[in-house]
Amino acid sequence: MKKLSHFFTIAGLFMTTLSFAQTKNQNMENNPNYSVEIIRYNIPSSDHDAFERAYIEAGKLLEASPYCKGYNIIKGSDEPDHYIVTIYWTSEADHLQKFRKSEQFTGFFQLVKPFYNNIQEMKHYLPPLVNWQKQ
Repeated sequence: MKKLSHFFTIAGLFMTTLSFAQTKNQNMENNPNYSVEIIRYNIPSSDHDAFERAYIEAGKLLEASPYCKGYNIIKGSDEPDHYIVTIYWTSEADHLQKFRKSEQFTGFFQLVKPFYNNIQEMKHYLPPLVNWQKQ
């Protein structure tokens, strides 16, 4: 019975996440001018926990920003020191001119600043030309 309850809890979380992701994708599709920021990091294994904790906290500030439409953090499986942070902004200008002048940016930057020298790439991209996911 305990396993069945655990299964339904996980299934519920999955469905909630899926619904949230679909809502975010629909919101971004309604704004064809949104910007995708990709930040690639090389984080030594001794700093993995600190990096992940910092971005979990920094994510709360992204969520509070009206200019951030979503984000994700992925960790390399082949190369576990590599992380990719993808942030979806309402526009590149909103990110650079509004978010960076907001109160959320100050806290965000303080949290991720210790890892600034580990950045391999930090660039803005246009929305995907193709974005397909099996439902």
